[in-house]
Amino acid sequence: MSKLDKINTALNRGVSEVIVESELKKLLSTNTNLRLKMGFDPSAPDIHLGHVVGLRKLRQFQKLGHTVVLIVGDWTAQIGDPSGRSSVRKMLSADEVQQNAATYMKQFFKIVDKDKTEVRWQSEWFGDFDLANVIELTSMFTVAQFLARDDFSKRFKEQKPIAITEFLYPLLQAYDSVAINSDVEFGGTDQKFNLLVGRDMQEMMGQKPQHCLLVPILVGTDGVSKMSKSLNNSIDVSESANNMFGKLMSINDDLIHPYFELLTDISDAALAETKAAIQDNSVNPMELKKNLATTIVRDMHNELDADSASMHFKNTVQSKHVPTDIPEFILSDHKNIKGQRLSSLMVESGLSKSVGEAKRLITQKAVTLDGSVIEENLSVIDIQAGILKVGKRQIIRLKK
Repeated sequence: MSKLDKINTALNRGVSEVIVESELKKLLSTNTNLRLKMGFDPSAPDIHLGHVVGLRKLRQFQKLGHTVVLIVGDWTAQIGDPSGRSSVRKMLSADEVQQNAATYMKQFFKIVDKDKTEVRWQSEWFGDFDLANVIELTSMFTVAQFLARDDFSKRFKEQKPIAITEFLYPLLQAYDSVAINSDVEFGGTDQKFNLLVGRDMQEMMGQKPQHCLLVPILVGTDGVSKMSKSLNNSIDVSESANNMFGKLMSINDDLIHPYFELLTDISDAALAETKAAIQDNSVNPMELKKNLATTIVRDMHNELDADSASMHFKNTVQSKHVPTDIPEFILSDHKNIKGQRLSSLMVESGLSKSVGEAKRLITQKAVTLDGSVIEENLSVIDIQAGILKVGKRQIIRLKK
């Protein structure tokens, strides 16, 4: 593939909008090393496939010879990005931010080339800010400009609270672009307002305004809403190969094509063939999903894990066999959960990440023991030995 073809792919495939496309295309055709800005607020420790869409785009630009500048939003995370929100976000402590950032970066570099990435922390510049600096930033924009933003406008009309700190968020994100002299900022379509504020602020402060590259919002496994951990429709980068494979196999058929487009490197020709096959029903969607799941699991883990996860899915879900090598959980070895509930057992055994999630799964009747649905959060004492399953993919052999 020629350099021009690579540039066209980077600017068009899996991209919603580029501001300003003609100028950025011309810039990419030169030998200029561009600074590609990607900021993240470590408001949660895990990256899911919705985040991977933008990270894959960064990697494409790295392969063209450019440098990613990853900004850890240790200041803005304590405010919370209001984009797409209908309520005020809970502010995080500095310790929570540090812990989440460490986990986030470990996952970030599974996708993005660490050797071609410069990591910066907002506290490098905001740590020296005083009230005069804050007033200077706020004087650059008007309340009317910010209320024109969709999410703020909706909340204002519905008389829902908008914290002053939320108005500061786009200003702080915009100043990040000034601090690192960003050439291109990447974000989801819900970030457009913030990215444009960055362009305006750079120009006001004597810099060349950054270009903006907006990627689509990935729909979650429910087939309806934006992928989000809070909506319980996400596929996390940290998921085991088996869980990741199983969740990908559960997506709606109409998500097969966008997932291939946004999360894999299959050729444009193969992508077009996949789309045509879905439209004319010439291929069983299950086979397409297997190909999709194998491809993504291989990229997130490795080829051996992908093949193993495919076989696990075939044996446990399609054939409904209980494998002989499933993990065992011996209750007598875990005296700390004696007197506790099933939800605690599920966390201790690794079937659930939190007690809250476990309780939701029980309520949703997704937990079975020897094939029978468990309909309440039983006491551990009342739980019999047997095969404990969560959904179709997570299984342990429970022993007393």
